Amino acid sequence: MAQLKIKVFPDPDLRVKASKVLSVGPAERQILRDMAETMYLNMGVGLAATQVGIAKRMVVIDIGEGLIKMVNPLITAKKGSEVSEEGCLSVPGECVTLKRAKYVTVGFLDENGRPSDIRAEGLLAKALQHEIDHLSGKLIVDYLNPIKKFIARNKSCRRI
Repeated sequence: MAQLKIKVFPDPDLRVKASKVLSVGPAERQILRDMAETMYLNMGVGLAATQVGIAKRMVVIDIGEGLIKMVNPLITAKKGSEVSEEGCLSVPGECVTLKRAKYVTVGFLDENGRPSDIRAEGLLAKALQHEIDHLSGKLIVDYLNPIKKFIARNKSCRRI
């Protein structure tokens, strides 16, 4: 396994829209393993492939209940809303208050290419939405107004 380098805002690679994975094989499984190792070593709860410069629709998440590896994740249902603070390995040291769906259903392929889905709430729902945003080139700072976004870009503020 190898620790991957996490891209940090405002790196333009974070704005890349990830491509759909056409088949899941040994190379994709290795990427997922490397992403998980990188996430754990950086004390994150989730990591999207675009955060490590890989433009593929792949995500790993572990909120303390076991590792979830996802290929081509897609939110298929959302319900309710809640406001909470989020941080991001690609926006180190920043906390952003966001409103997200309270419940989500996500369809995906597992690491063996089998279709699966997951229904989530709370921290897992938030993590799923956060990481899937990354696959579209969207970051937590994109939810901010222009002035707060400018402050985050220039890293002169720690809590937004």
